[in-house]
Amino acid sequence: MTFDGSRMRFDLKLISSWIEPGSRVLELGCGNGELLAHLKKTKQVSATGIEIRESRVARCIERGLSVLQGDINEEIRDYPDNSFDYAILSQTLQQVYEPDDLIRSMLRVAKRGIVSFPNFCHWRVRMQLLGTGYVPKTAELPYEWYNTPNIRVLSLLDFNRFARQVGFEIITEVAFNTSENHIKGKLVNFMPNLFANYGIFMIGNHGADKGAGDKD
Repeated sequence: MTFDGSRMRFDLKLISSWIEPGSRVLELGCGNGELLAHLKKTKQVSATGIEIRESRVARCIERGLSVLQGDINEEIRDYPDNSFDYAILSQTLQQVYEPDDLIRSMLRVAKRGIVSFPNFCHWRVRMQLLGTGYVPKTAELPYEWYNTPNIRVLSLLDFNRFARQVGFEIITEVAFNTSENHIKGKLVNFMPNLFANYGIFMIGNHGADKGAGDKD
């Protein structure tokens, strides 16, 4: 089965650029395995995923991926400490009931975590709320309040404060906007909490001795 990485979402391309070749990668909520398949093909990673939807797990298996069906909050607990170099949570944090517990679990089983999410404090979101009085809808957050899978909303600044409160380190972060069905994108360096639609953060435990990709 062929895979065209050029059609991959822009945020997944950015995440891929952070992954060292030959790494051990766990993706939480891996969907149809787009990112893991790309990493396995281009960087020869040892790829593992967890996904709750059976149809998506079947798609991953068709791609030759090792994916477990289940709740990411529960299944991650079964992995031993330092089983992976990277644990990835892509655009799922806003759907997690206990994000602090999940982040701690990610940084227990992996040397580094990578987390991405839509920025609820983009200027268009602010203007919609101010101008209409209704809960905003955007291309990144396209749901009505009554059918959204997102149980919380957050901004880039919120995640930075969350890191300080929970006690993990933000190693690298980027903010960006996307276009053309999220396939193309552009980094945002000026006032990202106002002008960026998305953020991606690489995180780790304070004082970790080794970087991701280092082998024992």
